Amino acid sequence: MNLLPVKIGLRYARAKRANHFISFISFSSIAGIALGVAVLITVLSVMNGFDRELRQRILGMVPHATVWGAPTLVSWHETAEQVAKMPGVKAVAPHIQAQVMFQSARGVHGALLNGINPQLEAKVSILPEHMSSGNLEDLKAGDFGIVLGEQLARILGVRIGDKVTALMPKANVSIAGITPTLKRFTLVGTFKVGAELDSSLAYINIKDAARLKRYEADDVEALRIAFDNLFDAPTLIWDIARAIPGQNKVSDWTRTHGNLFQAIKMEKTMIGLLLLLIVAVAAFNIVSTLVMVVTDKRTDIAILRTMGLTSAQVMWVFVVQGIFIGLLGTLIGLALGVTAALNVSDAIAWLEGVLGIQFLSGDVYFINYLPSQLEWQDVRVIVTAAFFMTVLATLYPAWRASKVDPAEALRYE
Repeated sequence: MNLLPVKIGLRYARAKRANHFISFISFSSIAGIALGVAVLITVLSVMNGFDRELRQRILGMVPHATVWGAPTLVSWHETAEQVAKMPGVKAVAPHIQAQVMFQSARGVHGALLNGINPQLEAKVSILPEHMSSGNLEDLKAGDFGIVLGEQLARILGVRIGDKVTALMPKANVSIAGITPTLKRFTLVGTFKVGAELDSSLAYINIKDAARLKRYEADDVEALRIAFDNLFDAPTLIWDIARAIPGQNKVSDWTRTHGNLFQAIKMEKTMIGLLLLLIVAVAAFNIVSTLVMVVTDKRTDIAILRTMGLTSAQVMWVFVVQGIFIGLLGTLIGLALGVTAALNVSDAIAWLEGVLGIQFLSGDVYFINYLPSQLEWQDVRVIVTAAFFMTVLATLYPAWRASKVDPAEALRYE
């Protein structure tokens, strides 16, 4: 390929113009593309950060997958050993679950009561890492201790050492009539993950849960399973179901919390498309810039044609000029966007300190800071899309330049 059109196009792009309005339009095109790319990278990085926090906190507390017995698992020790050896399985822990209504002297609230093995729970849950008071090891069999979410404890108005009564929907039939199942627990700890789970989950020792539900001391209802890759859960849990004996039910996180993550994914896509329109508007400003340049350079184009440049080469002159404007704006936006995405959390924290306000309250949102996670795949898509729109925007004015008639352009010169 003849490099002359490229050299001329780059010279036109760098040259100072007598018409300052054209220079202003060129600058606004570069600024618009840079701003659009930078904002798009930053916003998508923040959304990736929220997605990461949700995944780590919510899916760190709920099981990746669960195998349920009917109503209890037969020979669950052997089944747990078999499941733990299967490909992709990270850890297995026994589980008993019940819907209860908690009552204290100061409040009433419903929650999900989970019977766990305190030693094994750390392998399938982030609960031990998020204890705000007390210790998970304080859940000793026979003591009927309980760990509540911090928000649930606040609703019930209880502190460490206080008593909490659990009312189960299962009724007792006796001479006195039908009465609900009641059990008093002693609060030994609270946890805080910063999500809605803080007000809806409670934990007791699994042996206490078995007694509460009138199972044998060693019976469990389910096995909680953690996988190396949580996105493999929907496939691997069915492999596990086919491999273990018995008529067992299975579930995974996509059934219990999948809608939440689908909503985040769709929101990220829609916001990405809307912000991409900013880049599109800025990119198509290049059309106005190049059309004005073509009009301003009609005489130059005619001279180049008389000197031997073909229509295709003239077209390449203005394509190169438009690509230079778009590429410069994209690279500036890339640098600004990556810098902002990597530092937005610290910048917002600094701004909160200066202004003395908190943008994200931990009492309202599940986190109290602005998270950010830069995904290079998103950056590649944004840069590629911006560059493609830039190239597309150059085609019409470049085509118009190639159609300039030298004789007509030089008639009055």
